[in-house]
Amino acid sequence: MVSVRSLTMSASGGAPAKAQGLSRRSCLALPLACSPFLLAGRAHAGAQIEEPLVDSVRTALSSAIANQAPPVPEFKDTESRLAYLRWLGAMSDRLKKKKPEFQVRKEFLQTVWYESKRAGLDTTLVLGLIQVESNFRKFAVSNVGARGYMQVMPFWTRVIGDGDPGKLFHMQTNLRFGCVILRHYLDRERGDLFMGLGRYNGSRGKSPYPDAVLGASKNWVFAG
Repeated sequence: MVSVRSLTMSASGGAPAKAQGLSRRSCLALPLACSPFLLAGRAHAGAQIEEPLVDSVRTALSSAIANQAPPVPEFKDTESRLAYLRWLGAMSDRLKKKKPEFQVRKEFLQTVWYESKRAGLDTTLVLGLIQVESNFRKFAVSNVGARGYMQVMPFWTRVIGDGDPGKLFHMQTNLRFGCVILRHYLDRERGDLFMGLGRYNGSRGKSPYPDAVLGASKNWVFAG
């Protein structure tokens, strides 16, 4: 298996991009060999460390709890919208076995796209992480209590003052938290994708988890 230790992503600190579907920063998601982390049906995250948050991160997490409906992407032109619809169609076909209902699949992918772009993340990377973390199970719970699609630890809801871990099963809340937390960790690691993914999983400095996420990401590459 090829290690991703040498891969880095250019990033700078600061608030997430505004929710308009346009990324200010991008993560590099390269296809690598799959690892034992991709065992079906298991949830793997759970050792994220509770730590002080900058105001921009706290605000982004807080706003997710108030959102009740899937976000509606906005586009600057027709070409951008058509590119998104092509991506949505291709990803919907690939996800059909995991989520048979079209509307459920559409809302999930729409939200993943929106939240990943909002946080300045590569959507392919986020889908790979979700595959590894929960195998696309909305109500997945790890053996240490991490919850939902992106296996967010319950302490994050306490950090922002709400304290209700049940809200982590709400689709947009979970995806917003997961993307903002991953962006936060990548910024903390100065754009080092290997270290940022390791921090997300609680295995900072070890290769299996980053390799697994990047391996899973190749399933969601879209040539356009």
